[in-house]
Amino acid sequence: SLKMDSCSVFCVSGYQQANVIILPKHLANDFEAFCRRNPAPLQLLYRGQSGETSCLPLARHADIRYSGNCGRIHQQAVHRSHQWSSDMVCFYLGCSFGFEGSLKTAGVPVRNVEQGRNVSMYRTAVPCIPSGAFSCPLVVTMRPVPAAMLDAAVEVTSLNPMAHGAPVHIGEPALLGIQDLSRPDYGEQVELQPGDVTVFWACGVTAIEAILSSKPPLAFSHSPGCMFLTDIPDSSSSPLTPESTNTPLASHRAVARIRELEMTIGDDPGQRGIRVLFTQDELLRSCLALSHSFSVAITTGFPTHYMHSPPDETDGPPGAIAMATMLLSLGKQVTMVTDRRALEMNQAIIDEAVETGVLKHAIPLVTFEDSGPDSALHFLCHHGDPTKPRYDHLVAIERSGRAADGNYYNMRGVNIKHLVDPIDNLFIAAKGIPGIITTGIGDGGNELGMGKLKEKVKNLMPNGNLIACDVPADYAITAGVSNWGGYAVACGLYLLHTCPSHQRYLKKGLGEEPTTRQEQLQDCTANLPSVDKEESFLSTLVRFGIRSGKTGHLAMEVDGLTFHPTHSDMITRLLEATQGSTSQNH
Repeated sequence: SLKMDSCSVFCVSGYQQANVIILPKHLANDFEAFCRRNPAPLQLLYRGQSGETSCLPLARHADIRYSGNCGRIHQQAVHRSHQWSSDMVCFYLGCSFGFEGSLKTAGVPVRNVEQGRNVSMYRTAVPCIPSGAFSCPLVVTMRPVPAAMLDAAVEVTSLNPMAHGAPVHIGEPALLGIQDLSRPDYGEQVELQPGDVTVFWACGVTAIEAILSSKPPLAFSHSPGCMFLTDIPDSSSSPLTPESTNTPLASHRAVARIRELEMTIGDDPGQRGIRVLFTQDELLRSCLALSHSFSVAITTGFPTHYMHSPPDETDGPPGAIAMATMLLSLGKQVTMVTDRRALEMNQAIIDEAVETGVLKHAIPLVTFEDSGPDSALHFLCHHGDPTKPRYDHLVAIERSGRAADGNYYNMRGVNIKHLVDPIDNLFIAAKGIPGIITTGIGDGGNELGMGKLKEKVKNLMPNGNLIACDVPADYAITAGVSNWGGYAVACGLYLLHTCPSHQRYLKKGLGEEPTTRQEQLQDCTANLPSVDKEESFLSTLVRFGIRSGKTGHLAMEVDGLTFHPTHSDMITRLLEATQGSTSQNH
């Protein structure tokens, strides 16, 4: 076989290729551990013995000493010899060139091959998990893929874990810390064609970065783009049926379960006609975005009972707390945003939720006051700087939404603007701030965020022309009762957290300590919504004088539907759809 040939800048169809790293024996165990902790960029195909120059499992007749002349020497002490010694250990790592032939077979254009160029490789701002002497940023390759062929590219490459597997990032290079695609750190610039999307795979050149950062006295590596060609056909990787193939964002099973949750919460026992507003996968997209978030602001509060004090209803706060509880268990920062008139009451409700065990600890509660044209910007961003947002996701659940005429209406068409702070301004301002995503959850079309569906609301919902919220969210989740949407978000986040495919994408293919993972998984399970917790929290709301939305009853009901059996049955169904799938969620 031809080894480390400069011609193999382009894919050699049908065979796996490898990155090669050669290190002194005293660093070998550290480097192997580094590979195990960062499996996507450093898929370890073979580790040689000390002084071993062959690699029989990969290529029967290879001798690394005579495998071409385009390797690199990394030497700290210039007086050291460049000659092979019995103290050196060879590592052979997976390479993404190994899947390019399969991409072509599947009809996915390989732009770097079409353009006669080496693939573009970029040093990211994502740190690998260190081990011993080795630590460095992740390096990725970028291949432009037509948007219509993303699924095919993901499916094909996920079938080849020896060649880095599925992508670790799609779109938005800046999220990886890549500021200029025209200046790759390794390889050559590859031009995007109209309709292409940037797709990034983990790259074995990460190993070269590890060598440069650890500064061993002597090391050898392949030169990026000049690969070690093995005897292993690229079809020899573990076969997966289409039903079990993983997308980069989540497994098909996880996606199917989240869609099941979305259909379940569309039940309409109150006969409000909410199904006409349904848009598929809004729940999925919102959960995926929330899973990637670091800091989330949640707002709720619909003062529909303007004749009572307090005027709020029991729909909204339970769903908000359910989402907050799950987000906190996933390590996210969570802030609740409320009206100034309700600040003291909501603080007392949160405190009681902690005392009763519904919440593990208090959630910061803040208000927003419109004191000038830049108020929303300063609320959302540190020092009003749009490049430094405090939050990366805003969620509104059963929150009064501003209509086209600037007023706020309940379902009966009564203007309740005097009871509502202009939190809508935050959602409007977020549209102009890169990196902030918004979600709205509602059950009537007059809630904050439902502006995304306003034409449907105007045409299909009672009083739609008057009450329709005019302020959109990026994602608009509809449910028979808004609380159910909050429960579904919590369950969807759990499904993503227990999905290895999603966790790989979320972590960019970089590993984590198993004990930490298990503890976090147990914490997430305990923080799912439950009948007991939701019943306890609803009773807290009732004690504070908060009433059912549709009837105004001060009772254990939401939107005129009693907790037992309607809401308790819904929670049970959502939990069955969620936990019943965990063991298969791969």
